[in-house]
Amino acid sequence: MSPGGEATPAAGALAGRAIVVTRPARQAAHVVRLIEGAGGRALCYPAIGIEPATSPALEAVIAGLRRFDLAVFVSRNAVEQGMGRVREANSARDLPQAAAVGAGTRSALESAGVQGVIAPAGQADSEALLALPQMAGLAGRRVVIFRGVGGREFLADALRSRGAHVEYAECYRRVLPATDVGPLLADWARGAVDAVTISSGEGLANFCSLLGEAGSALLRATPVFVPHLRVADEASALGIGRVVTAGAADEAVCAALVAYFRAAG
Repeated sequence: MSPGGEATPAAGALAGRAIVVTRPARQAAHVVRLIEGAGGRALCYPAIGIEPATSPALEAVIAGLRRFDLAVFVSRNAVEQGMGRVREANSARDLPQAAAVGAGTRSALESAGVQGVIAPAGQADSEALLALPQMAGLAGRRVVIFRGVGGREFLADALRSRGAHVEYAECYRRVLPATDVGPLLADWARGAVDAVTISSGEGLANFCSLLGEAGSALLRATPVFVPHLRVADEASALGIGRVVTAGAADEAVCAALVAYFRAAG
């Protein structure tokens, strides 16, 4: 229901459907609300845990924020952990122009008090951000990328190819959480799981590790909703037969679920 009490277009569209949500625990609430708002049942089994990271390099970047022209945040985790460190260092006033890979990350920045964020309106990834005109004239500019430890080099490489000087603020690390999937496997074995949502390639790999071989066999026979084509390719390589590229935003995931199950009847 909307705040005014009227039915939303998706209301009831997922009635009777049980959807596994594998997002990190602190980021699952919104997509859970959307699934439940459409009548579905969300089963939360995080496949990625988030831990703060620290290093002399990170501390030096945060202490010297005023020397950067642009700060790029690659995820909501980067906002939560990165802005937390910035506030701890009393450096929020030194944050340069901010950019985000998508609407969800932009919203997280705005909730943290950051205004005027550059972000793509549709597709949420590094490619979409790089396509914006504001990201074209960066020759000689200093850019800091707030991200987790490790990860794709695509964004930094692309910015360097445009003449930017790029540094990382690696403010968190992704870990395999101690998620008990026993209840999920029991539900799955009796046919009470209708779909799985995955938020990244690493989340997919972790989820398979948590499930074990028996659970992975169930996953291969279940519709799996992923954010990007590259994750879809990884899912297909694991033998998952029904892979839907939904997009990264929670609203896109819910819309893809609704469309899939409406078509399925």
